Order: sequence, then structure tokens, then C-alpha cells
Amino acid sequence: MKHQLKYSFMLALTALIWGGAFVAQSVGNDVLGPFTFGSVRTLIGGCVLLPLIPFLSRMNKTEDSCSFRQRDLWMGGITCGVLLGIASSFQQIGLLYATVGKAGFITALYIVIVPILGLFIRRSPGLSVWAAVVIALGGLYLLCWNGDQALNLGDVLLLICGLLFSLHILVIDHFSPRVDGVKMSCIQFFTAGIICAVPALLFESPSLSAVIHAWAPVLYAGVLSCGLAYTLQVIAQRHVDPTVASLIMSLESVFSVLAGWVLLHETLSSRELAGCCLMFLAIILAQLPSGQLHSFLLFRRGLSPDAEKRGCREIDNLKQGVL
Repeated sequence: MKHQLKYSFMLALTALIWGGAFVAQSVGNDVLGPFTFGSVRTLIGGCVLLPLIPFLSRMNKTEDSCSFRQRDLWMGGITCGVLLGIASSFQQIGLLYATVGKAGFITALYIVIVPILGLFIRRSPGLSVWAAVVIALGGLYLLCWNGDQALNLGDVLLLICGLLFSLHILVIDHFSPRVDGVKMSCIQFFTAGIICAVPALLFESPSLSAVIHAWAPVLYAGVLSCGLAYTLQVIAQRHVDPTVASLIMSLESVFSVLAGWVLLHETLSSRELAGCCLMFLAIILAQLPSGQLHSFLLFRRGLSPDAEKRGCREIDNLKQGVL
């Protein structure tokens, strides 16, 4: 029981770090351009994760579970990195127009979107997922409606971000049983950094002095959010039931609201709070159906060790769909 509580606490700490990352991203926008911030944070995340590869790979025993193919490793890492870079850019720009709490909840819609995308590979989601969709739409309306228009520019960008993160999850689900997840995650961080660097150089004026000036949010988002939180997830998720783990991780959206309130003094109206409650209910409901969805809903920052632990024995099952 003590060990279970310890690992559950580690997952809760991970969700807290990721929730606080929305504050770091918002503060970073005050100093750096969104593309510059995204590039620097993911490159730092890759650098932090790089020396941890031997330890995490050995702990997950991935080399014993299946033979790796370098082509899949690089193809998966680069593809995931491209999606991560584009999705995080939409999120970073969206934070210019939305509060931290709103951004956290809208982004978390990827948990509801993923099973819906399963329809395109002939896997119909359960009734609870469809109920979650209806509840999420109601919550989204309450959260975003301001009396004049239902969605502003920031809301639209964050919705696109959630959709891209959903695609990111499905791509990882395809590659993760075949490759070393830690190495693939490291590749995706470096790829995302390069993807964000291109528009940063074209449309922004990145400078070392500006990056140094924004050292606190940059290091938080890079070292803690990308590096430390991912490591905690890899360690803890191996010892916690996937359903329990996914429910704990969904607290990220709640922590984003609390972080915005405590650190940035952001407030939400009663209508917006009601929308947050409905969306959180939808997030929880979307994770209740049994099936393989539980094992990869936590892939947004990295790769699930559960998928790696399944190994090559379930590659064929994963190819059949997302549920």
C-alpha cells in the first residue's frame, strides 16, 4: 500500500508540474516569441532526457521485450516530433489570448478526441465516450462563450492544439510497441525543437539575452515539464493501474486553473467554472471504458512504458485500433 501511494503521488506530482507548465508558458510569452519559447523548451527537454536513456531503458527492460528497428525508431520519433512541435506552437500562441486555466481544460479535450478518431479505423467508442463528448461540448460552450461569440482566436488555436495532440497520441500508439520509448521520446523533443526553430528564425527575433532573461519559465518548461515529469511518469506508471494512472494524470487541467489563480491571479467567472467542471467530468468519463485506450492516453509528453512492457506480443492487437 505504501509503495502504491508513493507511485500515485509521483503521478500526481507529474500532473502538478504539467499544470504549472501552462503558467511558465504564459509568462514566457511576455519575453520570448511563442516559437522561440517552444523551440528552446523542447531542445532543453531533449538534452535533459538524453543522459537518462540508459537508466530508463534498462528499468523498462525494453531491450528484452522485442527487437528494435532503427527505421521505426527514427520514423516514429521524427513524426511524433513534428506533431508535437506544431501542436505546442498552437498551444503557445493560444496562450496569448486565453487564460492558463482555460488553456488547460481545452487542451485536455484530446482525451475525448482520441477515441472518436478511432471511428476512422473502424473502432467505435463506447456509450460513455459519446456521453463524454456531449458533456465536453456543453462545458466548452460555458467556458468559451462570452456573450458575443462562442469562440475567440485563442480558443480556436487551443482546439486545434487538442486535435493535433490526439493525432500525436495515435502515432505514438502505432510505433511505441516496436521501439525503445525513451529513445523515441528524446528524438521527438529534438525534432520538435527544430520544427519550432524554423518559424522562430523567420518571424521572430530570437536572442540569447532574451532567453537568459526568461530563464525561469524556460527551465521550468524544459527541465521540469519535459525532463523530470516524463521521468516520474515512466517510473511510476509501471506500478500503478492504467485506469488509476490516467485519472490521476487528468488532474493536470485542474492544476492549471489553480496555478493560474495562485501565481497569475487569474480568475474565472461562475459560468466558466461550471464549464471547467463539465469538461473535467467529460475527461473522467472518457477514461472509464476498459480497453487499450487507458495504456496510451498519457503519451502527450512521452511514451507509455505500459505499451513497451506489452512488447511485440500485442503489436497485432494495437494495429486493430485505439480501443
